[in-house]
Amino acid sequence: MLNKELTDDAILGELGGRLAQRRLDRGLTQANLARQAGVSKRTVERMEAGASVQTLSLVRILRVLDLLKDLDRLIPETGPAPMDLLKLKGKQRKRASSRVPPGQSEPDWHWGENP
Repeated sequence: MLNKELTDDAILGELGGRLAQRRLDRGLTQANLARQAGVSKRTVERMEAGASVQTLSLVRILRVLDLLKDLDRLIPETGPAPMDLLKLKGKQRKRASSRVPPGQSEPDWHWGENP
């Protein structure tokens, strides 16, 4: 099971192994998966080895492996809170507020300072 104590490399390695097992379970070679996903075989090799790849490549591979639907569980859609719905009166929120939460103060900032 993945948890926040694992390093980024350990998580990528675990995910790569899971993707490789899913590919094998579906009877696909790395070359077949790459061709169907529209990525290079090297990209599939790198992903399965736990290397970083572009998000678009991941999405394409998940689609071929029939795992794209599981992204909904990874990052579920959120809706406005009931009180926000009352305040918005049916309008959809377009941007976040820059107000400072209660109990916190605005940080001191002066022109020309480095962050």
